[in-house]
Amino acid sequence: MRVVVSIGGSVLAPDLDAERVAAYAEAIERLTADGCEVGVVVGGGGVAREYIETARDLGANEVELDQLGIGTTRLNARLLIAALDESAALAPATGYDEAAAALRRGEVGVMGGVTPGQTTDAVAAAFAESVDADLLVYATSADGVYDADPNADPDATQFASLSPAELVDVVLPMSRDAGASAPVDLLAAKLIDRAGIRSIVLDGTDPSAVVDAVLRGDHSGTDVIPADAREPTRWTEAV
Repeated sequence: MRVVVSIGGSVLAPDLDAERVAAYAEAIERLTADGCEVGVVVGGGGVAREYIETARDLGANEVELDQLGIGTTRLNARLLIAALDESAALAPATGYDEAAAALRRGEVGVMGGVTPGQTTDAVAAAFAESVDADLLVYATSADGVYDADPNADPDATQFASLSPAELVDVVLPMSRDAGASAPVDLLAAKLIDRAGIRSIVLDGTDPSAVVDAVLRGDHSGTDVIPADAREPTRWTEAV
């Protein structure tokens, strides 16, 4: 089973906590030990936002701000690589071919951001498409996809499952709001829809949630299921 895991920076490194990064590395190693090919995309989180806001105050333009964000995602990726020891390449991949080559060598392919104007949500979806991943998992600080921002609307309802096209429809109005309340951004949703990638959006605060979702399909988040998707063989065997 080939899986790409997108780990939000606010999930992996809300602060510089070695134990938390090590716990995520252990979760990834559990997946590889169980026979999964794993690619990982790491976000920037609060640290990236702090750099970006400071640089904006200094007059940096949007491309420069994006480059700062990309640099921060790659620093976070290096933290994860350090915890993975010899399981991953020595440095974050800077392109999809490089990340795919790591998978072919039997390594964990780790990436941060790639290009200005593209979030790590979209990078993860493009990475998953480029390697024909069986599953894409978004480990976020939210516990799934809702019809409204649950932090602002107490009546917001979580979706148990959506089609990729429905995900685009849900994310589209949220992407127009200041602060972008959607747990997956619009470009990522469109890439998931284009490629028909089976995906899961879940609360990744506990790294073991990713392991349960990948190995057994067991989670409390939102499934994004293409029309022609089949249950992964691994999940049916686990029942």
